Amino acid sequence: MISVKEKWALLTGASRGVGYQIARFMASQGCNLVLQSRDLAHTEKVLQEVLATGVEAYAVSADLADINQVYAMLKRIDEKGTQIDIVLNNAAIQLPSKENYCETPIADFNTSFTINTIAPAVICYHFLPKMMQCGFGRIVNTTSGIALQPEHAGYSASKAALDKFTIDIGVKVNGTDVMINLTDPGWCRTDLGGPSAPNAPESVIPGIVVGAFVNDQKSGRLFGAQDFCDMSLEDAVTHAETFKSPY
Repeated sequence: MISVKEKWALLTGASRGVGYQIARFMASQGCNLVLQSRDLAHTEKVLQEVLATGVEAYAVSADLADINQVYAMLKRIDEKGTQIDIVLNNAAIQLPSKENYCETPIADFNTSFTINTIAPAVICYHFLPKMMQCGFGRIVNTTSGIALQPEHAGYSASKAALDKFTIDIGVKVNGTDVMINLTDPGWCRTDLGGPSAPNAPESVIPGIVVGAFVNDQKSGRLFGAQDFCDMSLEDAVTHAETFKSPY
């Protein structure tokens, strides 16, 4: 298991729900954080909480639906001289269910793919070469287990595309200390998951971030956060390293 103490992680969707849980946990492990949300006001609370643990942290704003804003955010991080060691692509959007799924508007696909697939890909493409050059990096892309629900076609398809992107790009770094894997928080009671979800947001820890701590040089795997419930971080990493790479 690697130590993330004094490493820098970029966390998208950091202001609430699963992202809020990730931010607090990573800070408790000594990891410095760049916290993304659409508006800096949204991350004020979590920023103060993580700073209180003694780590370094700052917030950046970007609407992931606007790729130009994503590029601008990445430029700001570079200009601050922050070397990102870990990327936690957590942010996502799930648009309202379409009961008449055959009338799903194309806009649902455009918005879902931009936020859930293209923005994470742009972030990966930006930091992956830097990680490869310095010989270390961890990227964890958050997917979903949603299936057989055409009422959520845009969301489902965009997450499937993110899976394919992650698995395919993983073959290029597999066997190195730059690792890219997937995580699935499960259905949680968040703004995205709704009040009827069976899992509390806190249940995602430590499984949602185990891909940042594994040290076996295997990429392209899916770590379902609910498979690691109630485990210590050390036990979760040991369990995660039994997962096979798809290659």
